[in-house]
Amino acid sequence: MTVTDFTIRLFAAALAGLAIGFERQWRNKTGGLKTNMLVASGAAIFVLLSFLIKQEEKAVDVTRIIAQVITGVGFLGAGVIFREGVNVHGLGSAATIWCSAAIGCIAATGLYKETAICTVLILIINLSIDPLDKWLKKRR
Repeated sequence: MTVTDFTIRLFAAALAGLAIGFERQWRNKTGGLKTNMLVASGAAIFVLLSFLIKQEEKAVDVTRIIAQVITGVGFLGAGVIFREGVNVHGLGSAATIWCSAAIGCIAATGLYKETAICTVLILIINLSIDPLDKWLKKRR
């Protein structure tokens, strides 16, 4: 992998994290711009690292690092969840952070169209499901 390819993949992850983080920040949710950009970029860095190691050692399983990203980001997402009486807040932000990590992993593989598709899907979910969620809560 060339330095240019490495850089493009890393910036694709950061850009996807920026788009997702912008939506969170715009709507005053936890885990905004910086959080989602760092999570997507960090996940991409770990995956890119596994590719670089694999170039030197043929017996490396790159999926092992991706698996560790998944569990590590789950721990990070738990930090934005909090309980207030009987209500729990931050689950959507935690899930969004987890998705940002997944998108970072995809960007690191060089699948740019898929990165864009996943980013748009997360944005659509975060923007369009909220009104439905509020409507359902009012019906209770």
